[in-house]
Amino acid sequence: MKSPIRILIVDDHQLVLDGLQLMLSDAEDMACVAVARHGKNALVQLQKQAVDLILLDINMPEMNGVEVCREIRKTNSTVRILALSMLREASLIKEIMQQGANGYLLKNAGQEELLLAVRQVMAGRDYLSADVAQLLSESKAQPAPTSPFPRLSRREKQVLQLIVEEFTTGEIADQLSIGFGTVETHRRNLLTKLGARNTAGLVRTALEYHLLEGKR
Repeated sequence: MKSPIRILIVDDHQLVLDGLQLMLSDAEDMACVAVARHGKNALVQLQKQAVDLILLDINMPEMNGVEVCREIRKTNSTVRILALSMLREASLIKEIMQQGANGYLLKNAGQEELLLAVRQVMAGRDYLSADVAQLLSESKAQPAPTSPFPRLSRREKQVLQLIVEEFTTGEIADQLSIGFGTVETHRRNLLTKLGARNTAGLVRTALEYHLLEGKR
C-alpha cells in the first residue's frame, strides 16, 4: 500500500487545527504528522519531521504565512504548500503564490474540497478554490493599484491610525468600542497585509506609503 501523504498543519487557532485534523483523519491516503501554532514553530517542525505537504495559515503572530513560505523555499523546493486563509485579497494571494505556494484555499471550504486540494497539489498541479480563481480573474481587469498593498478596510485604517498615534491595544479598544481581541485580530491582519514584522514596521509603512491620507 502506498504511504500516506504526510501533512504539517500550521495555524494559530486550536479549533482550526482540531477541525483540519478531523477532516484529514477520514482520508486513508493522508496523515497529519505534526502541527504548529505559529510560523517559527512550523520551520522547526519541518526540520524535525519528514513532510510532504504543509497546510499553511496566512494570518499568524510572530511570522505570517507569506514569510514562512519564503523561508521554506530558500532551502526546500520539494515540499508542497497549500495556503489557508479567510483573506480574499488578490494581491496577497498573488504574493504567496509568487513566494512558492502551490495553492490557496479559503477556510470556508468543506472537507471534500480540502481533500481534493491536497491531492491535486500533491499531483503536481496548483489549486485555487473557485472563489479565489474568480477574484484573481476580476483583479486582472482592474487598474493597477497605486499602492503595493491590499486595500485596507475602514476599521483597519482606524486601528492603524491609532497605532501610528502610539495608542496601546487596550486604548484602541476603548477608543473604538471594540474588544481587545478584535483589536489584536486587526493588528495581525495589518501586519499580514502590509508585510510588516512589528508595530514599528506598521508605522513606517503607513507613513512611507501615505496609507492614512484617504487614498486607499
